Amino acid sequence: MNKMVLTLITSLLLLSGCSNPTESNSPLVVQEWVFVACEGNFGASNGSISMINQDGNVMEVTEVGDVVQSLEVYEDKLIVIVNNSHMIKIYDITEDGLSLPGIEVSTGTSSPRELVVVGDKVYFTNWNTQDVKVLNMFNYNVETSIEMNGLPESIVTDGSYLWVGIMMNSDYSSASSVVKVDINTNSIVETYEVGLGPTSLVMENNDVYVARTFYDENWVSFHGSSKITSSEITMKNYGVGTACGGSMVKHRNEVYRSFDGGIATLDFELNINTASKIGSYDQSQVYSTEVIGDYIYFGITDYVNVNEVKVMDFDGNEMASYEVGISPGDFTIWRNN
Repeated sequence: MNKMVLTLITSLLLLSGCSNPTESNSPLVVQEWVFVACEGNFGASNGSISMINQDGNVMEVTEVGDVVQSLEVYEDKLIVIVNNSHMIKIYDITEDGLSLPGIEVSTGTSSPRELVVVGDKVYFTNWNTQDVKVLNMFNYNVETSIEMNGLPESIVTDGSYLWVGIMMNSDYSSASSVVKVDINTNSIVETYEVGLGPTSLVMENNDVYVARTFYDENWVSFHGSSKITSSEITMKNYGVGTACGGSMVKHRNEVYRSFDGGIATLDFELNINTASKIGSYDQSQVYSTEVIGDYIYFGITDYVNVNEVKVMDFDGNEMASYEVGISPGDFTIWRNN
């Protein structure tokens, strides 16, 4: 490991999944790591992985590559997409952190983005090659590609199908579709028009919720949400001046959208319930949002000096704050039970 930073936290067990043992003479120790993809600066190869354990200790693996885009846990391995280095890095996870140096898998010049894991396969989106590629976790070979009409970004799965958000067209104008892919045939079986700029997807009760961000010719941002059900597509645009981010998350059967420095629930028509908002950070610095267990993780950055992870409970209490690498953008958790 390159460095370790000890962070002051409260004496409570703050991270989800930790609990006091029921019998003092037979303690149950649950070791866990929350991994944070810290993108770094484009072209600088200073992307990193910050790791937070259940005691609030923070460790960092530096110089991972050029734009650490996203990550996911597969059994006792961490899969990391490094976008502008065009590679996937795979590390073994232990109670002490990550085993270095890990394995590197080249994706050519594909510009990989987001991923999901189904069984022993990693499905990941790519901008330059405009496809979803499939990585076999047994032999680390990219075994096939599923062509997309545009630049695919977010991806979710129910185990049988993938839903892929086409964020932009090949000319980088805003696109408007989500495609459904049959995993058994690696083919697109349906295309949904959901409105411009599908950025983040989440599944809840067989419905797919879509956070959208799109731009006009002057690069003024607009935001919206959509929902795909078995019978219809619902769309809502929020207009100019709505302080939204690009995240859609869920907790206990409720769907939340990033909004005004926090997250807020959506009603049946996808209106933002402003009274339900949790979090009040500077919206211009909220780079990412994720829910892990019963806690909300906010990636906060000014792209230079401020690079933090804030952890809140669903009562709106800030439970912890950690200094991490540049531009914290994605989160995942590993538990050794």
